[in-house]
Amino acid sequence: MEADYEYRTGIGTDIHRLVPGRDLMLGGVLVPYRSGLLGHSDGDVVLHAVIDALLGAASEGDIGTLFPDTDEQWKDADSKELLLIVKDLLAEKRWEVVNVDLIVHAEEPKLGSFKGQMKRCISSTLGIDFINVNVKAKTNEGLGQIGTGQAIAATAITLLRRRLKRTL
Repeated sequence: MEADYEYRTGIGTDIHRLVPGRDLMLGGVLVPYRSGLLGHSDGDVVLHAVIDALLGAASEGDIGTLFPDTDEQWKDADSKELLLIVKDLLAEKRWEVVNVDLIVHAEEPKLGSFKGQMKRCISSTLGIDFINVNVKAKTNEGLGQIGTGQAIAATAITLLRRRLKRTL
């Protein structure tokens, strides 16, 4: 007999300013570039958007509530570690990640050659198949803070499922 599941979708976004003197982490991957993202943690907007999408789908709040920037414990935190904490939280609630789809909005650097590495990092961190993560990179055609190279943003959507508890 096929199990019945409950499904939930979540969406997450993040944006950070580019500043000199920091590493550029995107999707858990170190991207060589002259600037990095300003943030309390490592500033990885891709993983932050994924975290928010996962938390939203599970009705577990948001990244700022779980990992507040007023808490020194999260200062310069590796966002992959934050994602692992969220993965464990979801598992405790019996949620399974079905897929993650995301867009990285950046004028520079060009990210085409890093998309596969980001997919690999996200899928392995979440323990899901590589095929169930998709990464797209878009520019802002020179418009706004992203288009002028001042910031990078990301948007993620995710699908979660969990088995319904059967009552007899």
